[in-house]
Amino acid sequence: MTGNKKNDQQLDQQPARHRRDKGVQRRRVLIGGGTVALAGGLAAAGLASADTPSTTTDTSTTTVTGDASASTTSGVCTLTAEVTEGPYSLDGALIREDIREEKEGVEVQYTFTVVDQDNDCAPLADALVELWHCDALGEYSGFVGKNGHTEDDDGTFLRGGVLTDSDGAASIVSIWPGHYVSRAVHVHMRVHTDVTLADGTYTGGTVVHTGQLFFDADLNEEVQATSPYSDNTTSETSLGDDTIYDDGGAASGLLTLTALGSTVSDGYTATLTVGVSTS
Repeated sequence: MTGNKKNDQQLDQQPARHRRDKGVQRRRVLIGGGTVALAGGLAAAGLASADTPSTTTDTSTTTVTGDASASTTSGVCTLTAEVTEGPYSLDGALIREDIREEKEGVEVQYTFTVVDQDNDCAPLADALVELWHCDALGEYSGFVGKNGHTEDDDGTFLRGGVLTDSDGAASIVSIWPGHYVSRAVHVHMRVHTDVTLADGTYTGGTVVHTGQLFFDADLNEEVQATSPYSDNTTSETSLGDDTIYDDGGAASGLLTLTALGSTVSDGYTATLTVGVSTS
């Protein structure tokens, strides 16, 4: 079933407790796909700008990547506009590498590299990379029931983030998201600078990027056909019909995925280079 902009806007407009009270900012931001490659001077390399996504499959590794063309100008990042944070954001995410809690699903090991367009595309250290997404049944913590299911809700499952290291790298473990009405499968992301860490969470800081991450459509179909995803009987919107994803490949948040084993249940790695403007 295809999504439509009206439904998505209705979701964004529904009241949500703790939601950040701000409009969608039009920050400039680059999202480039591929494995982390800081060695050899990432700061001096032009970052990726996206074209239409392409898929390359190796039967031993099952790597799926977004197509990208590289800029040849040193220290210049190709930038795209960020997108809405959606209706299910919460402030005060837990600082942790594993955000799964007790949620079942196909494991995804995320690795992001954050670089700063305003500093010759150099790695951005000590930035908080925050993720949140729905579970296999399409339910968000803090908002359980919006997709028609009843389950325990502690307000924290599948939410959290970590600080980037000196190379701008951040790794987070979660599960492949399920789906809910009117949207393709996706993950929400924010990148914060100058946060203060205390009691396992954060305060303050500045959000320098708000975006969404997307998954290869063919692999997603395989995942959604497995348990517990198959228990979700709500309509699923395809990636091509999503109202947020603009078919821009890696620059629009399409992850590079590599299988961790020979079956879907073995999980995947997911990598992306995220360039932000900190000014």
